[in-house]
Amino acid sequence: MNQEIEHSYLPIRGLKLHVAHIGKGELGTLLFVHGFPEVWYSWRHQMVAAAAAGFRGIAPDLPGYGLSEPPSDLAQASWEGLIKDLLSILDSLAISKVFLVAKDFGAKPAFDLALCHPDRVCGVVTFGVPPLMESLSLSGLPKGFYIYRWREPGRAESDFGRFDVRRIMRTIYILFSRSEIPVAKLGQEIMDLADDSTPMPYWFGEEDLSAYTNLYEKSGFITALQIPYRTKPAKAEYAKPRFEMPMFVIMGQKDYILRFPALKDYISSEKLKEIAPDHEITYIPEGSHFVQEQFPELVNQLMIDFLCKHA
Repeated sequence: MNQEIEHSYLPIRGLKLHVAHIGKGELGTLLFVHGFPEVWYSWRHQMVAAAAAGFRGIAPDLPGYGLSEPPSDLAQASWEGLIKDLLSILDSLAISKVFLVAKDFGAKPAFDLALCHPDRVCGVVTFGVPPLMESLSLSGLPKGFYIYRWREPGRAESDFGRFDVRRIMRTIYILFSRSEIPVAKLGQEIMDLADDSTPMPYWFGEEDLSAYTNLYEKSGFITALQIPYRTKPAKAEYAKPRFEMPMFVIMGQKDYILRFPALKDYISSEKLKEIAPDHEITYIPEGSHFVQEQFPELVNQLMIDFLCKHA
């Protein structure tokens, strides 16, 4: 009998955070950490597969995303706060140790949690981001690069403000699914890089678009833009400058982030081997930035194989 994803709310550090959960956890628990423009729904395929394999899956909406309350003051939003939120979720649910599954900017709080609290982490699975101790440089990218644009106060708000939430989500999914880095030309904004006639990715249906639209209509984009693009990451304080647990990276071969100059150099560096001696990277040939939604069956099998090996 297939298990269904359930939903609840937890009081976490003064905010009511939404958590999706499934499974009994005979083999362990997975804590899923989403990126932008994602929410708990981004992990729907992996959560069901994890439960069927004997794991418990927990996927929160981070503060200000989806059904979770935002900080009352954006100045309170911080990377350190995300680590505290994840730890508080585990403590609230009386979970002593987990596997972390993260992607996009969600990889940073997952990595920081693994470095600062290795006793709470069995292993780490990330999508599109190799093990990092600090953020990679974005130098060498053009002025119209989407992160540069969205860092500017008010610019994304003005750009997004021309369209409804459905059109914004549709455009971001189209752009982030391409192998080219989203870059606007002079006189262009990021939302101008696709229009209503641009087809959505074949694996992203109207039902999926509606699910994201409904959640972002509740949360808006202001807090969602704050943490990944406008809050300077602080270096985590850890005892040992290396990851002590097994780590598994699933990369879409056509993920645009592989075109970031610093990332290409880092993946083949000795530095990566030093800080994460027990890591493995697997590439999915046609995989995009959203590889876990694009090829769920393949990704689920890779993820479950890793988890079962280290459970």
